[in-house]
Amino acid sequence: MSRRGFFALAAAAAGAVIQDTGRADRVYDAQRAGRSKEPITALDTDAGIQAIEKKLRCSCGCGLDIYTCRTTDFQCTYSPGLHKDVLRLAGQGKNAQQIIDEFVKQYGEAALMAPPKHGFNLAGYFVPSIAIIVAGFFLVRTLRRWTRDGEAAAPASPTLPPNATPAELERLRRELDRLPG
Repeated sequence: MSRRGFFALAAAAAGAVIQDTGRADRVYDAQRAGRSKEPITALDTDAGIQAIEKKLRCSCGCGLDIYTCRTTDFQCTYSPGLHKDVLRLAGQGKNAQQIIDEFVKQYGEAALMAPPKHGFNLAGYFVPSIAIIVAGFFLVRTLRRWTRDGEAAAPASPTLPPNATPAELERLRRELDRLPG
């Protein structure tokens, strides 16, 4: 082992020993660890509550549904409050549609992960598909035109020089036979 490798190994071992001497049961700076978690209840993991939260958008601006935001982004301060609102409404005996309607009444249609399928919102469902079909049509049409133009421009077969005499053709054959390859 080289001297450089020995010192690198020794430095790594010393760093591991120094790192392990701290107390493992205490966080140095609790604020850096994120918000503290509250105790989990049965409603937090209820499939019905999760299904409702997956239909509602978190208002923090992340673009995720409430369930995904509260279970993946522990820095978000909006999703726990929205989760509590869902639990409060469910505790009042409201069903899934009534909870969703309550969120729409309070926050508008922006609270939904997908717009309702009626009225002008139908354009959001159909316009992208129609645009893809129209773009595909124009792409195929353009490619066919390019290939037709390319076929018309390229000669179909090699042509002989106009007005070539048999002596000139024989001389051309001899020259071509002398070429290597």
